[in-house]
Amino acid sequence: MNVSRLLSDRVQQMEESATIRMAQRARDLNAQGIHVINLSVGEPDFDTPENIKNAAKEALDQGITHYTPVPGLMELRQAIAEKFKRDNGLEYKAQQIVVSNGAKQSIANVCLALLNPGDEVIIFSPFWVSYPEMVKMAEGVPVMVHAGIEQDFKVDPAQLEAAITDKTKMLLFSSPCNPTGSVYTRQELAAIAEVLEKHPDIVIVSDEIYEYINFGEKHFSIGSLPAMKDRTVTVNGFSKGFAMTGWRLGYIGAPGWLAEACSKVQGQFTSGANAFSQKAAAHAILHEISACTAMRDVFLTRRDLFLDKLRTIPGLKVNQPQGAFYVFPDVSTFFGKKYRDIQINDADDLSEYLLSEAHVSLVSGIPFGAPECIRMSYANAEDEILEAADRIKAALAKLEN
Repeated sequence: MNVSRLLSDRVQQMEESATIRMAQRARDLNAQGIHVINLSVGEPDFDTPENIKNAAKEALDQGITHYTPVPGLMELRQAIAEKFKRDNGLEYKAQQIVVSNGAKQSIANVCLALLNPGDEVIIFSPFWVSYPEMVKMAEGVPVMVHAGIEQDFKVDPAQLEAAITDKTKMLLFSSPCNPTGSVYTRQELAAIAEVLEKHPDIVIVSDEIYEYINFGEKHFSIGSLPAMKDRTVTVNGFSKGFAMTGWRLGYIGAPGWLAEACSKVQGQFTSGANAFSQKAAAHAILHEISACTAMRDVFLTRRDLFLDKLRTIPGLKVNQPQGAFYVFPDVSTFFGKKYRDIQINDADDLSEYLLSEAHVSLVSGIPFGAPECIRMSYANAEDEILEAADRIKAALAKLEN
């Protein structure tokens, strides 16, 4: 059987998720008795707050176990609309909200609803690994606009303007950003919006899944700018801020015509998300914001401890991320070095070396659009991230020209 002839071109051309692959490598080594510190996965180490779990149990006891409407339970959609108004200054009706099986599906729905073959999607780089693959799956063309560590990994308006063509259909970015932790300020987003005002047919997709893990000024949503209101899709979810990764719930607020289209797409793939999780999510979004704040404060403490350690490593170039739970150092100074018979040519090689030599799992920056960097998550206990930094320092010190 010729499997390559049976599999679609689509799936054969699709990249495997690098974050999922490295997390699995770490689990495999741990299963062999090797203590690997896993900094590769973007998952809070906190358990879901008890009140949210209790709300799910109550929903089960009430028999909330049946199919839900494709765009979500009205109770949850109304709660999300209230949240958008309360936290983001966004006026969405419940009919403009679509709840999905994670924010990943939310973005995929938008791509499938909007893109025709050849449509261009500008993606601010570094980017979350799944963005370009989702665009390509919808037969769109990813157009990367890159900003390095010297720009705090944030694209400026002139770069955006230069990338726009008559084929540009969509702009996709995250703030706070995965993988960099960078956060676009209100002023920076207003400047981006000024460029977009000259191109009214471009839809903005703003991924704000890390909204509640923001260490600087109050989170700002580009869709709250009057000129952007009717052309912005605001993506969010429960996995990061509420430590609800396994609950698989994401959502969008969007113009009515696009929300309807996304619901149509979802109706043919998965239908509605699970019922009792949605009941718990409605409780979370209305009553458990204080839990998000408490977890954010812990992440901030961990960030500062981790950065203090990393800054003692010669050759590692680190900025100060303002959100999420990632550090994204520039490691290009180590390219061309070696240890014994191990040659470090790029970030992939360095990631593999640190896994094998330091037993620390992290992710190369290549699949994030930043081949000079590696991504480290500090969503781990303090003792683990500090030990990981020590292991990394010791392993990098062994590299020679």
